[in-house]
Amino acid sequence: MKWDKLIELGKELPAVVVSTSYGTAALKVGKKLMVRLKEDGASVVFITDGTDEQQALIDAKPEVYFITDHYRGYGAVLARLAKLAVGEARVRLERAWELQATPKIKKLG
Repeated sequence: MKWDKLIELGKELPAVVVSTSYGTAALKVGKKLMVRLKEDGASVVFITDGTDEQQALIDAKPEVYFITDHYRGYGAVLARLAKLAVGEARVRLERAWELQATPKIKKLG
């Protein structure tokens, strides 16, 4: 997976825009972050519903998902772009969209 492909997939969802977050490229729905490129350019941060979802993803696919100490206790998970398949990326983007989109935006979907 490349960042450009992730952008393409994300823009299939209503009201998703390319933006920045913490100085790196990001996708947002409205003004809320869904996913951002990490500074290393090799991984991304997806918003999750909390630490239970974060841990479930890491447990299920540790080759794809991980966290650093910075993300402990925070509703997000890191993903290695090189290991992220298109189908998996779509699921993560849709999940982040569902968590971050306002009710008004959800009516568009």
